[in-house]
Amino acid sequence: MSDLGALLFARYAYPPNELGYCGPAGAEALLRSDLPGEIARRARAFEGAWAYLSYLNPADPLDPAVVSAYSVADTLPSSPFAFPSSSPSASRTSPSPPDRPAPEFPDLLSYLRPRFVGQHGGTWESAAGRAIPHHSFHVFEVYPWAALLKRTGNPTAVSVLDRCRIRTGKVLFVRGETAAVTSRPLVWDGATLSQGPEREEEVAWSAGGRSLLEGLSPGDRVALHWDWVCDVITEEQASRIESLEERQRRALFPESVIPPV
Repeated sequence: MSDLGALLFARYAYPPNELGYCGPAGAEALLRSDLPGEIARRARAFEGAWAYLSYLNPADPLDPAVVSAYSVADTLPSSPFAFPSSSPSASRTSPSPPDRPAPEFPDLLSYLRPRFVGQHGGTWESAAGRAIPHHSFHVFEVYPWAALLKRTGNPTAVSVLDRCRIRTGKVLFVRGETAAVTSRPLVWDGATLSQGPEREEEVAWSAGGRSLLEGLSPGDRVALHWDWVCDVITEEQASRIESLEERQRRALFPESVIPPV
């Protein structure tokens, strides 16, 4: 297993693990950049993420490209990337020609079914044609919150979806182990779920003097998960995160079509 991939995994896995939502107890171990082997061992206990990582590359689920594909979407569709390999032992993160259409993953649901036994309430089991090995799919289709929101309009569901997704932001200033960032929260109008206007929020990037980031600076584009800065990303990476999330939201919450006058 790759040490770099294990550390990248930890950047995104730490916040929900620290909150007790997934993974084994002892989240502080994920901030130990000097113990990548321990992080790799613990990664297997994140059953949701590990299923997608193993699907993408059974030989090395913690290959940095695989971890980034699942978290950031570096090699997932929107184009120009595809996963052409049909070999179960090969990585599905090889780039394909730029003119190839965005791929589908017809074998993903069958791969997930025995691994997600008992995972009910979401829409993933009927998601053929839109299932992708990306964090946004897991948040919006495997977890029950989006389906609950559609049924009941429960505001708690909006809050959980907003925090649980990997979202993008921009650093305004840094103060100690926290930073002020701008981001766009999810808003629900009773029929559609979309990104609202920018707002300022306070997030952490270090805990107890430990961080997997070298530091933050005003103007940095960042990936956020719950109330944590996972990584400094490029504008292109931010666009990929946002486009795949929008893909999921539009599939589940189609925007109303207003006929021309």
